[in-house]
Amino acid sequence: MKFASPKTLRKQGILGMNARNFEFIMAANSREFYPRVDDKMETKKLAIEDGLAVPELICCVGYNHQLKKMHEILSKHDEFVVKPTKGCAGKGIIVIKGKNEEGYLKASGKVIPFVEMNRHVSSILTGLYSLGGQPDRAMFEKLVHFTDTFENFTHQGVPDIRVIIYKGYPVMAMTRLSTAVSDGKANLHQGAVGVGLDIATGKAIQAVQFNKVVEKHPDTGHSFESLVIPDWDEILQLSSKSYEITELGYMGADIVLDKNKGPLILELNARPGLSIQIANGCGLWNRLKLIDEESKKKRHPDERVAFAVKAFGAK
Repeated sequence: MKFASPKTLRKQGILGMNARNFEFIMAANSREFYPRVDDKMETKKLAIEDGLAVPELICCVGYNHQLKKMHEILSKHDEFVVKPTKGCAGKGIIVIKGKNEEGYLKASGKVIPFVEMNRHVSSILTGLYSLGGQPDRAMFEKLVHFTDTFENFTHQGVPDIRVIIYKGYPVMAMTRLSTAVSDGKANLHQGAVGVGLDIATGKAIQAVQFNKVVEKHPDTGHSFESLVIPDWDEILQLSSKSYEITELGYMGADIVLDKNKGPLILELNARPGLSIQIANGCGLWNRLKLIDEESKKKRHPDERVAFAVKAFGAK
């Protein structure tokens, strides 16, 4: 197998891990603002205060003695998602689509006994899934019912849209589509498909799974060629506005599309991965450098979005 040299990659505008970390994340993200995105409850609070749409919270568990009350609250909900508030890479997230006398039902149909849910939440509280193993909380949200647009492009779980935001400008986007391998989760590390999206229109550019180009969804067999994300301008606006609530210069905004509520901020990430470049078949470097110059001008979110659409849309 032949590998491209660092010089060739740089010529093509590919952003590497070291450059991302030192020239963009460390340079543009003040450490004091990291808790705004590293804690999903804090992100949700800031978004709500600023009028940005997020999935509805059911409850949050911070101590083991709250487990009994947790089940009482969840008894009123047939569907929900449980996640660590400080988790990363999709670890510790469980999607529940129903329940019976034995326990909760995952999207796959597998039963999670009530006592097993207790163990899972307790593991979350100990920091098993959190950044640095720090003590955590378990957050329960209402399940998002995704738009029919994704009906032929996902397996069981809720797909999301990742937008890279640099100094308030959306610079690159992709949608992450769950598969049987990813257990219904929109996580590329676990086998979800990443589809690069035209920043101007939301239309699919190309798709990858495990960093290899694919033309069809591995489970549904449907071609990605016809995929176009609805409410695209609203998605870009929502992503751009997340800059104001976090004050982080380089981050990823993860957006989900609810059938009834439209685009919602699922979470924000101060260390978004670089596989979005593979999904788009395009490097981030040149786009980020262009924004370095453009960001010297003070612009509102709608003006930043308009610039990005014009500068980075497929020609």
